[in-house]
Amino acid sequence: MTAQVIPFNPLDKRNLGESVTQALLTAPAMPLDRLASFPGAGVYALYYTGGFSAYAKLAKRAKSAPGRDQAAIPIYVGKAVPAGARRGVRSGVIDNLPGKVLYKRLEEHAQSIDAAQNLDLADFQCRFLVVDDIWIPLGESLLIARFTPLWKTLIDGFGNHDPGSGRYAGVRPRWDVLHPGRAWATRLKEREETAEEIAMDAVTFLNAR
Repeated sequence: MTAQVIPFNPLDKRNLGESVTQALLTAPAMPLDRLASFPGAGVYALYYTGGFSAYAKLAKRAKSAPGRDQAAIPIYVGKAVPAGARRGVRSGVIDNLPGKVLYKRLEEHAQSIDAAQNLDLADFQCRFLVVDDIWIPLGESLLIARFTPLWKTLIDGFGNHDPGSGRYAGVRPRWDVLHPGRAWATRLKEREETAEEIAMDAVTFLNAR
């Protein structure tokens, strides 16, 4: 019986996407609170190294070799796409510069963390990769599938924005219950879950991985 051999196709979209994730994971980890402004869109990963007890396993992995540990598990991964990309429309020519959307997204995350009463921005590092528009969603999807980041799956809401006046009918995200501090989140309806319950969910989630 002859075994079936599938030829490797470097242009297969999954292989191309994997090359994006590998490029991100080999990028140097940098302090989130000391990023210099840069242009471009792309993908990124955030790592936690602090003392919040529910995240002890993540912190231990991230601190084992700061700035070089590719085995570290990100607490969050995301993407920043140019204006119009979500609608499938881009103004101007196809190679228009996207501005500083990736840097601005990381800056927004830094502000959310800084606002939290029980987190320290100095305890976060990030890796980022500027990527051509077409590969950004695929790169993010593969990162999520590979790491199942805690703040992207179990503890939702970290990447949320202020919904704005007249739109506060929703329930407060789990992230804002566990890490209170963002002023706009207090205008949302309270959850039935407590911070302690969410923290226990996080511990169980990380222990099961």
